[in-house]
Amino acid sequence: MFLLRLIIPDRPGSLGTVSTALGEVNADIHAIEIVEHRRENGTAVDDIVVDLPPGVLPDRPVSACNSVPDVEVIWFSRYGAGGGLHMDLEAVEQMTSAPADAIDILVEQSPAVLHADWAALLDGTGSEVKVALETSATPEFGDVAAQWLPMAKAATLEAPDHKGLAESVLVAAPLESDRRVLVIGRRGGPEFLGSEVARLSYLASLAVTIRATA
Repeated sequence: MFLLRLIIPDRPGSLGTVSTALGEVNADIHAIEIVEHRRENGTAVDDIVVDLPPGVLPDRPVSACNSVPDVEVIWFSRYGAGGGLHMDLEAVEQMTSAPADAIDILVEQSPAVLHADWAALLDGTGSEVKVALETSATPEFGDVAAQWLPMAKAATLEAPDHKGLAESVLVAAPLESDRRVLVIGRRGGPEFLGSEVARLSYLASLAVTIRATA
């Protein structure tokens, strides 16, 4: 399974042309998500999850998309979270079904929701910043986590020159207080878009609201 992030013209038929090009190289499309509309220049950013049959080289879908006029591939990587995009609603459903665990559920689901590699809940309400909860593949933070607190609102973070973090792109949002922060990382990219920061901010606020009803 692979994830393609594309910039395409934001007009009818563009996505169909890309889908046809992918079909010609035997790439099976599992899901498509419009990540962002860029009305200022008439383009959109789309994520497409494809499955490739044995014998098809991973660069074939990239070449196919780049062959479509005015289409640009800005990211291509293996996608380990499965074939489903539209993970926001699934995360919300899980949170509402177990309100007391809403924040833990958001931490666990956020890598799949944002197509990331890991997530960690940092707790700086005490004398030192601790990792309260983390998903698999979360790197060690050491002392660098303290520089991100307090955090008033969701934002991207500058990756510190620290083993395991230097090659990552990061986004974070406060949960319950400005010293309890959810940090999410992608190794190598792509950069988190403004629309993704907004989605994380919304989900974080929703998780806190749901938790308060428990």
